[in-house]
Amino acid sequence: MTTPDSDGLLAEQLLRLTRRVHRIQKRHLEQRDLGITPAQSRLLRTLAHFDGPPRMADLAERLEVVPRAVTTLVDGLEASGKVRRVPDPSNRRVIRIEITDDGRKALQELRGARRGAADEILAPLTDVEREVLRALLDTLVDGVPGAHEGHDIHGVHEGHGRGRSC
Repeated sequence: MTTPDSDGLLAEQLLRLTRRVHRIQKRHLEQRDLGITPAQSRLLRTLAHFDGPPRMADLAERLEVVPRAVTTLVDGLEASGKVRRVPDPSNRRVIRIEITDDGRKALQELRGARRGAADEILAPLTDVEREVLRALLDTLVDGVPGAHEGHDIHGVHEGHGRGRSC
């Protein structure tokens, strides 16, 4: 008698959860009628994390995509007024991507959509289960065993109160 492939089952569950997260986020985006695709949403969020307007190559590297994919995303966001191409002040041959006021407003809406999606996905979990999940996801995202060290057995960061992550 063979035992089920528990790692294979876990991998399948992770893939199913990822697809569910994408579906729910897409629905929340559509409900807000922003006219932004999930990929454009990701580019806007990434753009907001730069200290200044990045080059297309910088965006492609951060997003881990080919530069041509960034061009297509920027074209769509520029057409809707959410970003603009600006020349680099020190080298006019270099083009940088700058978020506009409309882009900043869209980012606020996107954050709300993501929070709504997260609330929906995490609704079945208790606060303690959420902390354990947060610690486990930190380990998986970082790819480093023990990345969640500093958490007690219930996943709450030592030295912090309940509900606060590390």
